[in-house]
Amino acid sequence: MPSIQEPLHFKPEEPKVVVAENEKMVDVQDKEVTMEGLCSVAAYDQWTPLSVPGQRPKPRYKHGAAVVQEKMYVFGGNHNGRYLGDIQVLDFKSLSWSKLEAKIQSESAEPVLVAPCAGHSLIPSGNKILSVAGHTREHTESLSVKEFDPQTSTWSILRTYGKSPSSRGGQSVTRVGDTLVVFGGEGGGRSLLNDLHVLDLETMTWDEFESTGTPPSPRSEHAAACYADRYLLIFGGGSHSTCFSDLYLLDMQTMEWSRPKQHGIIPEPRAGHAGVTVGDNWVITGGGNSKKGVPETLVLNMSTLVWSVVTNFEGRTPPTSEGSSLVLHTINGEDFLLSFGGYSGRYSNEVYALKTSLRPSVSSSRIDEVETNGMTPLSAEVNSSRGPIFEIEELRDDKNNKGVDISKTLVQAVKHEKSQVEEKLEQEKLQSFHLKKELADVENKNAELTKELQSVRDQLSDEAARASKLEDEVSEIQQRLQKMETLEKEFELLRSERGGGSDKSGSGSNKRPGSVGFRRWYGDDER
Repeated sequence: MPSIQEPLHFKPEEPKVVVAENEKMVDVQDKEVTMEGLCSVAAYDQWTPLSVPGQRPKPRYKHGAAVVQEKMYVFGGNHNGRYLGDIQVLDFKSLSWSKLEAKIQSESAEPVLVAPCAGHSLIPSGNKILSVAGHTREHTESLSVKEFDPQTSTWSILRTYGKSPSSRGGQSVTRVGDTLVVFGGEGGGRSLLNDLHVLDLETMTWDEFESTGTPPSPRSEHAAACYADRYLLIFGGGSHSTCFSDLYLLDMQTMEWSRPKQHGIIPEPRAGHAGVTVGDNWVITGGGNSKKGVPETLVLNMSTLVWSVVTNFEGRTPPTSEGSSLVLHTINGEDFLLSFGGYSGRYSNEVYALKTSLRPSVSSSRIDEVETNGMTPLSAEVNSSRGPIFEIEELRDDKNNKGVDISKTLVQAVKHEKSQVEEKLEQEKLQSFHLKKELADVENKNAELTKELQSVRDQLSDEAARASKLEDEVSEIQQRLQKMETLEKEFELLRSERGGGSDKSGSGSNKRPGSVGFRRWYGDDER
């Protein structure tokens, strides 16, 4: 996966939705709901675009969304690399957009605007909303916690105690009882994190717990959920080079990590997805990887750890986008999922709704057994088959439609599994191709190195022959030098002998002429 700082680019496809008309299911193209409110959505488990009057918010992704008192509050996000700081409100009763001019309380006389951010988490807290962490233009050392009051449209920066986590974005923040559990994210310098911090909402004190087992690898843009007020589940996310499809579980009582054994379909790797829980069910939408956006809306039954497909939805829309938001709202006993914004080749400001057939169930208070390779199902009545884990609710004509809908879901699951197998086969083929290419490159490099080695050997042979020749020449010169030394000695000897003979002959000749002459002159004198 490319760096998840940048949105993934998905292939443009036109959305196709299903709505109810005259008690019959019909396919339409880009058909919007025009009836009043969310109750106009008739079809179960199908994404439906909502026609929302009023000025739409600026398209965005990596924003936060939370539901308080029949309204969805959207804060911040990213648009073309620019952080946003506005608050947009979707009224579920009138199904209309409005914008709040929010200020932040400060010690100065004039309130100031809250800093724009993206990659943060919005958590409902009573009638107020908490905003935790997020990337801002001005880097801070520690993670910030802000509180928004919809009644007064004001922000407050909450004071916390203990050691605050480092600043980050793309983390998960999960409500577990009276605490907020922060995991992972991307910190300063684009460093990926896998640390765990817990904020006690009663004392507003941070704690960093030591855990056992193997935690998830450092990541951001993952999803997290709480089960039975005890277990924290982490799914997917990405690093700077890849996306994940793994599932981790943390027992908040023993603080032990494990990788539970999953059943049902195999989810595709993804990052930037959104999740929301409906009872024991964890619904996952959107996200993507380096290849494409993920069209399937999945559900994990957290009590049986079985994955299944709720619906497939092809198109460049929030339910298939990276960085979209997903919230749950209940009207007249019906549960609705609402997806807003995101990026899938373009930034979105659309709202899609899905009326879910999932029904909340009573969660087990503990996990009975944990296998060595993961977690066993909680329920004693677990179906070990790979079929769907929930039944489609009755529509208006239940007897005629229920069996068809279940068959349709089964076909979708089979098609999804087939596509998974085909994708894995393509991945293996691609990997084999890369390995063959690498092998050919290694062989070529080996041939070049062999050639270079032979050339070096030839050079060494030439140098050895040259050295041998030089040695012969040196030996010959030494022999000549020895001969020259011998000749020089003989010459000196001859020279010395010749010099001695000359001295003797010279002294004799001088003596005879002298005596003769002396006598001659002497005799002459006497005469």
